[in-house]
Amino acid sequence: MTIIEANTVATVHYTGTFPDSEETFDTSIGGDPLVFLVGHKQMIPGFEREIMGAKTGDTRSFTLEPEDAYGHPTDELIQEVPRGMFPEDMPLDLGMMLMSDAGPFRIIAITETAVKCDFNPPMAGKTLHFDVEVIDVRAAEDSEVAHGHVHGPGGVEHEVQPKSNCCDDDTCC
Repeated sequence: MTIIEANTVATVHYTGTFPDSEETFDTSIGGDPLVFLVGHKQMIPGFEREIMGAKTGDTRSFTLEPEDAYGHPTDELIQEVPRGMFPEDMPLDLGMMLMSDAGPFRIIAITETAVKCDFNPPMAGKTLHFDVEVIDVRAAEDSEVAHGHVHGPGGVEHEVQPKSNCCDDDTCC
């Protein structure tokens, strides 16, 4: 029986809660399970560490401090951006989440000339609790390890290109 270790594909159902309030912040229950390639930085470090060695049918329950989850918020990830960098007709509101080339950010202040953007992960500084059920574990295919992600259901579906347009990599075309 395969266990969760580096270069395996784990399929899990999970529920994440804040331990102080027991409020659920995310869950896969009632939807598709989470499928990920273990050891390729697709998950927060503590989550992977806590499910290592688990096999199909196992359950795990664990609490992660910020250091093992999304870290602590830092001032370096707060930036003031000229208002002109946003489309003129775009309404901007405090707390609004937007996406940029640098990643997702939240608007924390707006003036006539500037917008203060917080690029810290929304869960930075939070202690998180997870209840996890392992649905399946399998060895990753060589192409999945090479590409750094799962292929097929729950993963990336590569579009097959005609051989003349192929990248000369038989694992993806």
